[in-house]
Amino acid sequence: MSDTTLDKAYRMLTSEDEGRVCKDIPESACNDQPRNFVTHIASLGATKTADGLIDPKLVLSWLLTQLGAPAVFIGLLVPVRESGALLPQLLTAASLRRLSKRKWAWSVGSAVQGLSAASIALAAIFLKGSAAGLAIVCALGVLALARSVCSVTYKDVLGKTVSKARRGTATGTASSLAAVFVIIFGALLATGAVPRMPVVLAGLLVAAGLWLLAAILFSTLQEEAGATEGGANPLNAALENFGLLAKDAQLRRFIAARGLLISTALAPPFMVALGSEGDTENAFGGLGLLVIASAGASLLSSYVWGRLADRSSRKVLIFSAVAATIALVATLSLNAAGLLSAIWGLPAVIFALMLAYQGVRLGRSTHLVDMATQDTRAAYTALSNTIIGLLLAAGGAFSLIAEYAGVPVVIGVLAAMSALSVLASLGLKEVQESED
Repeated sequence: MSDTTLDKAYRMLTSEDEGRVCKDIPESACNDQPRNFVTHIASLGATKTADGLIDPKLVLSWLLTQLGAPAVFIGLLVPVRESGALLPQLLTAASLRRLSKRKWAWSVGSAVQGLSAASIALAAIFLKGSAAGLAIVCALGVLALARSVCSVTYKDVLGKTVSKARRGTATGTASSLAAVFVIIFGALLATGAVPRMPVVLAGLLVAAGLWLLAAILFSTLQEEAGATEGGANPLNAALENFGLLAKDAQLRRFIAARGLLISTALAPPFMVALGSEGDTENAFGGLGLLVIASAGASLLSSYVWGRLADRSSRKVLIFSAVAATIALVATLSLNAAGLLSAIWGLPAVIFALMLAYQGVRLGRSTHLVDMATQDTRAAYTALSNTIIGLLLAAGGAFSLIAEYAGVPVVIGVLAAMSALSVLASLGLKEVQESED
């Protein structure tokens, strides 16, 4: 793609007509911004599509069921994937700071995720029962660890290569592009027009290829060398990163708001369980609709959320928390009225929650990058992600609450968490207005 074409695509997506906005990136990186902007969209779009194709909550759970794996392995999928991607970051951030150009760490992480996805596909083809369950969970664990490397380095690279006023647009556009392909995948799973096992296996192999492609694309970024100090001892760095909580009140408030908003990630399986009423076949049909609803919400809202986040990531978090609260309260209301099991009931509230979820993802990412400086960005990212990883691991307790108190109680608690996040987000600063 020529530089002229890249410039046109950049201007079209950012509405930048007069000059280039380079608020907080090195002046030498300003001329490379159009190419870097498009490269971020292509790389992130590929990995987001891959994420949708191997969704542990939906796709891998169904796959292990079909392979006859014991329930214990199915129960490990989401905790391994979510916590494994977040918990290691506090220890790895310091070591990754030794790299002056962190795009290479992201590229290696993406490539390892691709190889892990291919391993999952091979395990599904050649193994059955406990062997398949063990192999797939282990491969998913490796994938999660590689993802943690990508997560802790991505925001830092984004902060050095794309200006403050353009980051949300880049990530939002990538999400929207990925959603188109995930919708097609979800439709095939939900309708059963094609046998599901070949579709799932093909999806895993395509995901592997997309992660490998993203690794190659990301390595072409024009990234300026960054600071490398602070990367000596991982354990000492971890303790120092926790010390940031005592120094920065805004960081504490941001982590509190983000922690409460894990409700948007935890709620969908409980919503599906409440709407399916124990019918296994219908439950998977609901999960298929969840794939479509999630991707559809991403397609319709990610670019808009990203543009809004570039103006005020604080307001995006507030609006998302309000929307999540409304969606969860609506779920309880429809269930009480006997309408959640209607053909439109569950898809409607899932779609509404996923709109909020997309806002949470883009709002939190943009806010964290913009509130931090180039020197603190990696540490803030690792600290925030590690704390959220602990909370997600603790989120397994909601399954016990559902068993003893009922699913409606869990959804009520998650709705309360979303409402409390509104209050926490109101106290955040408008970081897009500050000058670094």
